Amino acid sequence: MGKCIIVAAGERCPVDIEISADDYVIAADAGLKYLEEDGIRCDMAVGDFDTLKYVPDHPNVIALKPEKDETDTWEAVHQGIKKGYSEFHIFCALGGRTDHSIANIQLLEYLARNGMKGILYGKNERLTCIRSGEIVLPAKNGGYISVFSLSEKSEGVTIEGLKYELKDGELTNAFPLGVSNEFTGQPARISVRNGSLLVIW
Repeated sequence: MGKCIIVAAGERCPVDIEISADDYVIAADAGLKYLEEDGIRCDMAVGDFDTLKYVPDHPNVIALKPEKDETDTWEAVHQGIKKGYSEFHIFCALGGRTDHSIANIQLLEYLARNGMKGILYGKNERLTCIRSGEIVLPAKNGGYISVFSLSEKSEGVTIEGLKYELKDGELTNAFPLGVSNEFTGQPARISVRNGSLLVIW
């Protein structure tokens, strides 16, 4: 199965990902405007549309009440899950309101806890969460990468291929030990035995 691509209504960033026929594209509220501006197809539009200011004339719209527990982006992810997707690429979900950015980071943790994969895309950064697993990033000459514990503590943390390495260490959510590491031209491998890590690069 393909991937689910969600475009939210946060700070504008390029939707620079190849979209295949197997992929499913969801606009969360004013993310629909971004898709239309870029000429990218939209398979579903979801939201209370308070940012877009109108309910779009789209063949597949889910209009939500403004008074709800989940954000539009969370609901978009749930719609993707209902359709059987387990890999989510979420664009324009950072910047703007800090509370929404934090909610979207929590969304990464939710996906990781349920055995799924999520990546948030911003203007110049990407974020993902790994839970009791690992991620390998391709070699880069330059650039920063940070690793934070989302759980109270993350045990058995190993960081390889970066300027500052760590073997079988422990990170906590009360001290930013993993901030501002650097790529060195080698593939980067980050793993955690027990806990959840937020990786930002």
